[in-house]
Amino acid sequence: MGESVVFSQLRRKFIDENDATPAQAQQVVYYSLAIGHHLGVIDCLETALRCPWDAYLAWIATLEAGSDARRKMEGVPRYGEIVIDSTHVMLLANAFDRAQAQQTPAQQAWSKTLLSMLHDIHQESAIYLMVRRLRD
Repeated sequence: MGESVVFSQLRRKFIDENDATPAQAQQVVYYSLAIGHHLGVIDCLETALRCPWDAYLAWIATLEAGSDARRKMEGVPRYGEIVIDSTHVMLLANAFDRAQAQQTPAQQAWSKTLLSMLHDIHQESAIYLMVRRLRD
């Protein structure tokens, strides 16, 4: 049995996407989604990135030692899971962008995927990532 780290991204919302929501109402929609678990709403998370456990550890080791970004990503080995939301976008985007120069091609591909997901969060603050350690 192996272990892996899975990045799951909020991909679907419980609103009718066919109706144009006025810009003024977007914050109400976001707030409703944020408190949705209190109202019985379930987030639909889909796997967006998966990497082997040892490879994940080597990948985050390319981040600057002692940096806030590295401490954030080290939450997975420490706690088993972390949440990445809009408050982490700039911190992680800058760190993974800088780290690409010293990464292997596989690590660079994971960084590019993560950077894309961070961009999605930046564009739509209701999106977030759940990063979990899983035993296969």
